[in-house]
Amino acid sequence: MRYRRSDTPGATYFFTVVTFRRYPIFAAPENPALLKSALRYVMARHPFTIDAMVVLPDHLHCLWTLPEYDADFATRWMLVKSHFSRHCDARFKSSPSAARRAKGEQTVWQRRYWEHQIRDEADFAAHCDYIHYNPVKHGLTATAADWPHSSFVRFVERGIYPADWGNDPADFAEGIGSE
Repeated sequence: MRYRRSDTPGATYFFTVVTFRRYPIFAAPENPALLKSALRYVMARHPFTIDAMVVLPDHLHCLWTLPEYDADFATRWMLVKSHFSRHCDARFKSSPSAARRAKGEQTVWQRRYWEHQIRDEADFAAHCDYIHYNPVKHGLTATAADWPHSSFVRFVERGIYPADWGNDPADFAEGIGSE
């Protein structure tokens, strides 16, 4: 089956990327740093901007804006996933199936990911809220500010959110994303 993906140069996209069998690889302290390194590695070769991001134990959500001449987020994700997979400790990988071995795939990530092209400022803001509230939604923290692997603090520093945003469930717009 072929999946249709959006391909608008310069667009902003929301992504949900999940680990293989939802193994909580990002609960290990070294792995969020390794993911950050993989993102920097790819960004240096294929520029894009990370507008917002949260990394949870078994998945991540982010908003990327691509350069005005480029719509190839698929290559970027392939490179991020492969860089991370090559450099992560073997204890985070299970034995690949014959089909995965034949394709040279490891068992760190689910093959597919969710992508949504952001339509307008309201859509962007709603997805930022979704990203930053996600650790609270999953019961990982009491407030958005408590989660260390998030762009939330950057948003507070820029005056986009008050420091106590997300303490009241009414702050969050429900119904966005796919997990």
